[in-house]
Amino acid sequence: MSLINEYRATEEAIKELQGRLESLKTNDGLQKEIEFETKLKTLMGEYSKSLRDVIALLDPKAVTKGAAPTTKSGNLRAARKVKQYKNPHNGEVIEIKGGNHKGLKEWKKTYGSDTVECWVQ
Repeated sequence: MSLINEYRATEEAIKELQGRLESLKTNDGLQKEIEFETKLKTLMGEYSKSLRDVIALLDPKAVTKGAAPTTKSGNLRAARKVKQYKNPHNGEVIEIKGGNHKGLKEWKKTYGSDTVECWVQ
């Protein structure tokens, strides 16, 4: 698109948006919502309350429904448990939190995945 065509399209879009803005300004429903929002914010400021406090007051279940469980570090995932594998053939022990361990992969290649999973202590 040429620069002049882009300019004209942008100008047309601005005129359309200005028309929508003017129609919204005269909408009684919007005026009532703006008035309600203003009064609510003033009241919240007067009593030093946040929006979260107001929601908790009006719908206590909403606060507990939306809250995600967090750990001490603030992560959303729970910490992985340590797995300990003991090779009965040589007595070697491997402790891991995830499955990406070089020695464990070698054991699974040599003895089979199902067999190695039986070695978890």
